[in-house]
Amino acid sequence: MFKIQTLNNISVVGLERLPRDFYEVASEISHPDAILVRSAKMHDMEIPETVKAIGRAGAGTNNVPVADMTARGVAVFNAPGANANAVKELVLAGMLMSARNIPQAWHFARGLSGEDAAINEAVESGKKRFAGFELPGRTLGVIGLGAIGVRVANAARALGMQVIGYDPSITVSRAWQLERDVQAALSIDDLLSRSDFVTFHVPLNEHTRHMINAERIQLMPKGAVLLNFSRSGILDDDAVVTALDQGHLYAYCCDFPSNLLKDHPRVITLPHLGASTKEAEDNCAIMVADQVRDYLENGNVTNSVNFPEISLPRTGGQRLAIVNSNVPNMVGQISTDLADAGINIVDMLNRSRADVAVTLIDLEQPCPADTVARIRAIHGVLSVRCLGC
Repeated sequence: MFKIQTLNNISVVGLERLPRDFYEVASEISHPDAILVRSAKMHDMEIPETVKAIGRAGAGTNNVPVADMTARGVAVFNAPGANANAVKELVLAGMLMSARNIPQAWHFARGLSGEDAAINEAVESGKKRFAGFELPGRTLGVIGLGAIGVRVANAARALGMQVIGYDPSITVSRAWQLERDVQAALSIDDLLSRSDFVTFHVPLNEHTRHMINAERIQLMPKGAVLLNFSRSGILDDDAVVTALDQGHLYAYCCDFPSNLLKDHPRVITLPHLGASTKEAEDNCAIMVADQVRDYLENGNVTNSVNFPEISLPRTGGQRLAIVNSNVPNMVGQISTDLADAGINIVDMLNRSRADVAVTLIDLEQPCPADTVARIRAIHGVLSVRCLGC
């Protein structure tokens, strides 16, 4: 029986992927094998030593102490792409709201009073203040061409926009998904200089913090629009507001309100709605529940932010799932301990990522507890699990 602790309300559709015959799921549970989380901050949380996996029902893992978990041999999973359509739709809405001044016009309309005739007169005299522009023919720059960025780029092309993308780490599969006439920017600066709209779909880290600053904003055409539905901190908000006040930028639409932004007349701030749809929450929960289950039961790793991708079909019998530091002769030492115990290896797969490696070994006969203990004692081994024992 595996124990799963939930730190937030995880979609029931996702939790149903964990059979109750084999899984106990609760928000209050002792000695959990895994934790499922959405937005709860885990950095100051005491995470039990029994935890083998953490599943983040969303894309970003800033609320999870990934480095600490890696050092403990705990896999951290996320759900990339599960909320891609929800975020894509919000980016499109942000472009339309910005271009047509919809929030400002709505605020104006809600403030009208008097008889209908007076309101109609006020509408006709006031509507010119909210004249906007159309999207076809404008250029959208997309920084980050993962699951979300690719969908945004393709949707913008369908609206008749020109699209420029920048992502030095784009995967082959994502590149194949892009519309063929999406242009590749040479650099962020190149993209900014040619874009009427710019949207960001990158994680927040030391390389992306304040990616957009005062100097880079000056590279953009006058009247450009910035959209940030990724993470707060990627743009220097002070620099953005200064550029809005100076009339260099036309609008800023983001998912992260602050005292600086929320009342500015040219800023549209939304309360972190990017993934806030029932469909996105269901998709994220299903994806992360399936990944955590496969890891706990089989040792396979899919969509981990700290472990290598690895999948080995079960051949029956027992399996050792080992997490270790990525250093020479680890597989050799493990194989030697198994050979010394007279245990034959039926199948084996080893994969590494940065400083971490995962080894899956299917055995012909049961592995004695003392052999497991010897493997666990090898310097650099972070965790050993005997599955099907």
